[in-house]
Parts: sequence; C-alpha cells; structure tokens
Amino acid sequence: MNNKMTKKAAGRIQSSTAKTNSGKVQKGSFAARAQKAASKNQK
Repeated sequence: MNNKMTKKAAGRIQSSTAKTNSGKVQKGSFAARAQKAASKNQK
C-alpha cells in the first residue's frame, strides 16, 4: 500500500485548516505535519 502524503493533498489540508482558523495554521497541527511529510516524500 502506497499512501504517501503529496504536496497537493497537504495543500488542501492546510488551506482548509487556515479557513477555519482565521488564516492561521498552528505549529504542530495536523496540517503542519502533513506539509512536513509531503516535503519529506518529495526527496
């Protein structure tokens, strides 16, 4: 099974989180961790 986080998926998560939090994404949130995982998977 290949379920690696992509930059596109991480972007959707981060956008959704920002919309519900007045444009902010907190450090350590799921959205932040998703973005980190996507970056790591691109290498």
